Amino acid sequence: GMPQEQYTHHRSTMPSSEGPQVYKVGIYGWRKRCLYFFVLLLMILILVNLAMTIWILKVMNFTIDGMGNLRITEKGLKLEGDSEFLQPLYAKEIQSRPGNALYFKSARNVTVNILNEQTKVLTQLITGPNAIEAYGKKFEVKTVSGKLLFSADNNEVVVGAERLRVLGAEGTVFPKSIETPNVRADPFKELRLESPTRSLVMEAPKGVEINAEAGNMEAICRTELRLESKDGEVGGRDRGPKKHSSNEPTFPKTCHFLC
Repeated sequence: GMPQEQYTHHRSTMPSSEGPQVYKVGIYGWRKRCLYFFVLLLMILILVNLAMTIWILKVMNFTIDGMGNLRITEKGLKLEGDSEFLQPLYAKEIQSRPGNALYFKSARNVTVNILNEQTKVLTQLITGPNAIEAYGKKFEVKTVSGKLLFSADNNEVVVGAERLRVLGAEGTVFPKSIETPNVRADPFKELRLESPTRSLVMEAPKGVEINAEAGNMEAICRTELRLESKDGEVGGRDRGPKKHSSNEPTFPKTCHFLC
């Protein structure tokens, strides 16, 4: 037992002829070259991205206040110059600069729709190349003070102006009846009621009065002139004295001579 223990201790205390082993830590060979390649590629992409960003900022004219003609203000967005919107534009209010007009231009038409909560069209205004169309339950035109000038709906059309003037060369055509309390011409102009191909009828439950204040009144027909009273007489009044010759027959004041 003892000689074996001494031999073991002696072997353990003998210095080793081999030196200490060194383990290298890192990436070497093709792995190192791939890593450098990826780092170089990433730097190139970063530089290209930075260059593109600077180019876009310069082309779009980005500034601290906004982009191009679009400026960001305290009250909202301010758009200057000509602008074109290819998609729908949603805004609460659109107004021009103070003192300048606001123009809407389109190659075909401009349509304004008023929608309800269910996106159903309630009122529509279409301005096209051939006509201007408005769809709605009622159409009104008012003055600045709120006075009604024109109104139209399914039941009636109302003209609220003090005078309606028609400047057409052929006048106004009413295919149905017309009701009015007064028909008169302009001062120093003639008033003419004419039916070129049919009869002309004037009716009133309390009477029809035709008065010529400063001139004569003539009734001319081609065949027969008839004055008829269903429940009374056909009479008149003589407002001025008239001299009769001795050869002319005299008639009572209540009778008049018709020829």
